[in-house]
Amino acid sequence: MERISAFVLGRKGLVILLTAVAFLVGMGATPLAIQRLSEEYAHPGMPAFDANQEIVKVYGNGGYQRPFVPVVRLPEGQSVTAQKESLGRAFAAVAAVLPKARVVSYADTADPKLVGSDGRTTLGLVFPGTYSDGSPPGGGLGETPDESLVIVKAMTPHLPPGSTIHVTGLDALAPSVDAGGVDVPTKIGIGVLAAVVVLLLVFRSALAFVPLLISVLAIFCSFIVILLLTLVMTVHDVALTTMPLLGLGIAVDYSLLIVARWREEQALGHRGDEAVHRAMAGAGRAVLFSGLAVAIGLVTMVVLPVPFLRSLGIAGMIIAAVSVAVTLTVLPVVLARTGQRLDRRRAGGARFAREARAGRAWSAWARGVVRLRWPAALLTGGLLVALAVTGTRVDLGLPESGSLRTSGSAYEGLTELKEAGIPSGSIVAFDVFVTGDPAPAVEAIRGVEGVSTVLAPDHAAWRRSGTAVVTVLPVAEGGSAAGEATISAVRAAVPANARVGGNAAQSMDFRSQTYGAFPWMLAMIALVTFVMLARAFRSLLLPLKAIALNLLSLGAVIGTMVLLWQYGWGTKELLDIHPTGSIGEFVPLTIFAFLYGLSMDYEVFILARMREEYDRSGSTAHAVIEGVGRTGRLVTSAALILFISFAALAMTPELDVKVFASGLALGIALDATLIRAILVPAVVAMMGRWNWWLPGWAARLLRVEPSPARPEDEHVRPAVPEPVH
Repeated sequence: MERISAFVLGRKGLVILLTAVAFLVGMGATPLAIQRLSEEYAHPGMPAFDANQEIVKVYGNGGYQRPFVPVVRLPEGQSVTAQKESLGRAFAAVAAVLPKARVVSYADTADPKLVGSDGRTTLGLVFPGTYSDGSPPGGGLGETPDESLVIVKAMTPHLPPGSTIHVTGLDALAPSVDAGGVDVPTKIGIGVLAAVVVLLLVFRSALAFVPLLISVLAIFCSFIVILLLTLVMTVHDVALTTMPLLGLGIAVDYSLLIVARWREEQALGHRGDEAVHRAMAGAGRAVLFSGLAVAIGLVTMVVLPVPFLRSLGIAGMIIAAVSVAVTLTVLPVVLARTGQRLDRRRAGGARFAREARAGRAWSAWARGVVRLRWPAALLTGGLLVALAVTGTRVDLGLPESGSLRTSGSAYEGLTELKEAGIPSGSIVAFDVFVTGDPAPAVEAIRGVEGVSTVLAPDHAAWRRSGTAVVTVLPVAEGGSAAGEATISAVRAAVPANARVGGNAAQSMDFRSQTYGAFPWMLAMIALVTFVMLARAFRSLLLPLKAIALNLLSLGAVIGTMVLLWQYGWGTKELLDIHPTGSIGEFVPLTIFAFLYGLSMDYEVFILARMREEYDRSGSTAHAVIEGVGRTGRLVTSAALILFISFAALAMTPELDVKVFASGLALGIALDATLIRAILVPAVVAMMGRWNWWLPGWAARLLRVEPSPARPEDEHVRPAVPEPVH
């Protein structure tokens, strides 16, 4: 670090010039990069996704799309068979008002499975080609336009007086969510405002704006890299949402650490370039290793064969790398040139007095944790383990109807289906794309246990260009274990010219590809992290503890998400939305990727300072108290900025973003409180001298100095020079 600071401080003018050029180029590159971002959520190579794409390409509807299901109950004394013609006219009217839709009913097929046991209840399926507002087929659950009123209005004039129509289906049952998109400028504005307030409370001077300057520069420079990447690969627009908020948090974190250390060196009497050199030597390595930790965590998403997740990971890695680079090159020059002028808070000898010692409140807290380390570790660890065990019950599949609305027209339609003996799986019918003659595929599917019926009318809406689309109505819903078993059985039964599509099948493929190799990927990431932290801390046990606590923290976050979104504990009250009974399949993976790095980020800050204090004093207890006392305020402040930023993002109308952002906000809150403030100092205090043990053979492999497990000296304290007056 000393070499880096010496290099940039010896070329202050050049660094300022290059920074100004990079800022201007970044401002120009940002709008160009945004225009080139992709909005398509593609999963190429996944069998169900490819089948769904073919279905939509040939027929203009269906595939990933969930059908609307009109349920008609005729008046007493009338039957579906007797009213076949009027039912045909009613469903034809739906096709007229939704001209690109694929519509099927008893009138088209005479299939008795579409008629209830009472003889007067029947259902049909409507796959809109384009919705009435002009939007294309597909979309997230609850985020597509509700065509129920359009369908009811079209059908009513053609049915016998006294008939009832209720439109059900997963989209009709799901709580509607405004899919207007994420208001990125507003969310960034909230994050910036939070950062300003927190930094002013920390620094109480104009120096508070320096970390913001570094984060703005890092964000604009990152968009230069994003623009260059769009020339050679597809980058999804999730980068637009994630990168500024993540950049605001990470760059502020890194610069906050170095600026605070610089003020500490100033308080100890060092001035000018010397104070910057010492700050970089003490905090620069922590920043570098923290950036590597963030990047390692995001590797999880970069290696996945899912473009939008890969874009999310790449964007995160870019902002982390650029934040480190800007912090280690531009910030030293800013501090050397203008730091003292910006930090003129008050006159007299007390100007920096507080910076020469650890924070009293945090030192007192750490002293209490050290004294009560066993009960603190057991209680906190027990709570986190309980949450992590709850996380093992996470449901990543589609929600079932029983977890959605329990009132309203869609619910009444579902109730009528069940009362008439029609299985609820009918509302999640899925398509099979067939090349050539569909008859063998139809016969094979009919023989699969768990299939209620198969619809394949000989009609232009179902057969085109030498292909056919076959719609399967299962007995069980696709979000259940039985429903997924039916889909797997259909896949095994169909001939080679048939490919199974549908919403549930695509979800199953996504989970198989992304989570199938996850344990091996996790092991690889843990190994790389261990080697990196072993070099940083010169210890074998500290990295193991850091990784274990990080994984425990992540498990606890998933458990909290299960309670909030799957079980619905407080979801309505906190976020004004009804839970869906499941969590999006991409959520745990993305939360892991981001929180693994961010959580390790904070732990590196704390443990690096503990290692430094132990090397001075030889006392683990003193290292814990001094380390937490020096970093507690900084870590809490940095976490608070990120928490507010992601909490603001969780207020977005898009359900998927809401779930993802709320998970990140909760994870940061849990990590900064239970993990970093209690469990980390308690466990380090419990491990004593073995925290710092690095035998000679391991030191040779890591190419660092060995660290023997020497006896503890609880009475040694480092001499802290008095501040210069």
